[in-house]
Amino acid sequence: MSSTLLPAELAELAARVVAENRAAGRTVALAESCTGGLVCAALTEVPGSSAVLDRGFVTYSNEAKQESLGVANYVIETFGAVSIACAWAMAQGALKNSNADIAVAISGIAGPDGGTSQKPVGTVVFARAVRGEEDVLAEERWLDAPDRAGVRHQAALVALELLLP
Repeated sequence: MSSTLLPAELAELAARVVAENRAAGRTVALAESCTGGLVCAALTEVPGSSAVLDRGFVTYSNEAKQESLGVANYVIETFGAVSIACAWAMAQGALKNSNADIAVAISGIAGPDGGTSQKPVGTVVFARAVRGEEDVLAEERWLDAPDRAGVRHQAALVALELLLP
């Protein structure tokens, strides 16, 4: 692969995501919070990514999640922005507000602040929604990384893996 702004591991996985989704005739959308657009940045490093990436939503604030993705206020108030329910709603909202065939959402606590005993730094939730399918994959993971950059890097890798056909 030619030069890239990103770590090789991210760039290589993004290239796979673009190639495999292109071959499958699928387009993708992202709803990113703690990764702040990192997944979209990785995809756009790949030549030809415009055939695959429909759009990305960077919804860092709770208000952005509500306004751009239609996440219900009660979801955030009841479960929090870093919850399976919120990630599920983010993925559904990204799909609804795009032309993509698949959407992945990421929300988490990258640190160094913001963690609690119930949701420590490194807690990240992911969701994947596929157009025409009722089931949405949603999961919570704890990413054991030494710092904020490490949490964001690992979260971007998980999200890219979820975009593979």
